This record gives sequence, structure tokens and C-alpha cells, in this order.
Amino acid sequence: MRGLVVDPRATALVVIDLQRGVVARPAAPHASSDVVARAVRLVHAFRRAGAMIVFVHVGFSADDRDRLKPHADQPAVPAAQMPPDFAEFVDELPIADGDLRIRKRQWGAFYGTELDLQLRRRGVTTLVYTGIATNFGIESTARDAYERGYEQLFVEDAMSGLTAEAHQFAVSTIFPRMGRVVSTDDAIAKIGG
Repeated sequence: MRGLVVDPRATALVVIDLQRGVVARPAAPHASSDVVARAVRLVHAFRRAGAMIVFVHVGFSADDRDRLKPHADQPAVPAAQMPPDFAEFVDELPIADGDLRIRKRQWGAFYGTELDLQLRRRGVTTLVYTGIATNFGIESTARDAYERGYEQLFVEDAMSGLTAEAHQFAVSTIFPRMGRVVSTDDAIAKIGG
């Protein structure tokens, strides 16, 4: 990680989709419970260091009118078939009053939300990611962040995909083109938390 200085005052930890309806699904290569545990470690360390914490979740209205509905080979499950607590953050997350909460209605956390506005108002230039799924919510958010000029760190062992292959493709092929791939321990050391 030579060359990249992580200033806590200009850094946000972005926790993607660690919510009941997502964490309940199988994840690979890291179990959802392991991802949540590492995310909690990161939140505590980043908060101690004075970094911004952003909790992102996806959710839709009961009538599904606010959701994309493309003609797709693998369409999304309608909101009516999702559990009522689908969009609720998992209980383990230590969400505090000063943390930013973003509700999205698609894969990426930037489109149609105030995420970019709030990051820029706080002087954030570096984003650090944890969550599920590597190849959907995290990758979509990271592509948008890259095009907006943010520095990025991807905490590989604190994220997981729907399959191990999809996760590995993102962390070995996509993420190295947009930022640095690190471990939980590396990220905590880098932030000084």
C-alpha cells in the first residue's frame, strides 16, 4: 500500500448491504457471519480514528413501483415476496447517531441518493468498502466512485459475493484497476484505529 496515505478526516468506511435480507442468503468465499464480524471491527476502528461511517442498504416500497424492472434472464424477486425485515440492518452493526445512512433502490449507492453530496461536504476523498455482495453492491458503487475521482480501498476478507468465483473476479480483476485490495488488518493499520 505504498504511496496511499489514508487520512481519517478524509476517509469514509462504506458498509454495503449488511441487512437481514442480504445476510440471510448464502455468500462465498467468506461466510456472511464472518463478513459482519469483520465489518464490526472496521466500524469500531474507523470510528476511533475519526473517519466517517456510511451504512448503505437497499430497499423498495411494498408496491415495487420504485424498483428497476428490466427484461432480464434472472429478474429480481418482487418486494411482495421478500421478508418484511429485508432492508433492516443486522443487529450486530454498531450504528451511531452521527453515521450516515443511505437507502438505495439499485445496486450502486451513488445513483439516486445523496451519498456523493454528503461525502464531498465532509471533505471525504477516500472510500473503504465492506459488505455483501462484492460483485453487485460493492462493485457498482466502486465503479461510480472511481468515475467521481475517489481513492478506494477494498477490504477483501470483509466482503463476499454470491459465489466465490464472482467475488474472486472482482477482487483480482476489477478492483485493482480502481484502488487497492487489502485485508481487514491492513485497513485498520492504515487508518490508525
